[in-house]
Amino acid sequence: MPTRYRQTSFQVTESTELMTFLFSQFPEQGRNSVKSLLAHRQVSVDGEVVTQYNHPLNIGQKVSVQRGKVRKESQPGRLEILFEDPYLIVIAKEAGLLSISTAQEKEQTAYSMLSAHVKKEDPKNRIFIVHRLDRETSGVMLFAKSEKVKERLQNDWKGAVQERSYIAIVEGLVTQPEGTITSWLKESKTLTMHSSPTPNGGQKAVTHYRVLKKTKNHSMLEVHLETGRKNQIRVHMQDIGHRIIGDKKYGSIQNPIRRLGLHAQVLAFRHPITGEILRFEAAIPKEFQKLFHP
Repeated sequence: MPTRYRQTSFQVTESTELMTFLFSQFPEQGRNSVKSLLAHRQVSVDGEVVTQYNHPLNIGQKVSVQRGKVRKESQPGRLEILFEDPYLIVIAKEAGLLSISTAQEKEQTAYSMLSAHVKKEDPKNRIFIVHRLDRETSGVMLFAKSEKVKERLQNDWKGAVQERSYIAIVEGLVTQPEGTITSWLKESKTLTMHSSPTPNGGQKAVTHYRVLKKTKNHSMLEVHLETGRKNQIRVHMQDIGHRIIGDKKYGSIQNPIRRLGLHAQVLAFRHPITGEILRFEAAIPKEFQKLFHP
């Protein structure tokens, strides 16, 4: 069986210590049980693993708890299977790995790796891509095991998705603590997306962001998508004058981590067959964190 995660997240509504907060969320568990969650690195605050029971929490922070045993077993290279059942596969892919091959590029992809994975059980098995991540974006992706399940998800994508958030590292100091960017995106003949504040025959795109950390040189943003257009976050960060680091395509001049500073952190959705709400979270990459904790 593949590695399986069960993530539960809570919003902090009043200042307290982590242990006290966990007791309030899991009143049925004893002190040793809650301590075990911390000792086994199953608790994170705003995407960072925390093991100290007296870690201070502030209003607005997000505490995530990974429950159940995590089994590390053989995984396809360059991606990790987070969840698999007869209908779906959820993965965390690394930066630099294509989601699926294109007419121009036929190299190894997340799709080809997972296709080989399911065919080990039965050569007739197939997988279907539900949504894509840019090659240089890391994080959570969803695949279906049948065309019927893929279509059910895609036809009600907005209704199925409960939460979809990214972590973006951008150039410069973002002074506004949070904001919303709305524009219309249209693709050029050179496959670059162009943004217009008024309708331009393209697709409407809405992006919400919140500043998590900042230095004078960089800002870490939590980004929520209201729409899912091609290169949406990358273009919208360009719109506000804070391009994603490493994003040469949209004008970035900084690349301190030698990759694109964009990570698909959370995907939560309603299972198209069982109706269960599933939530998956890929930890913020260490190279992102190092920019703010030298």
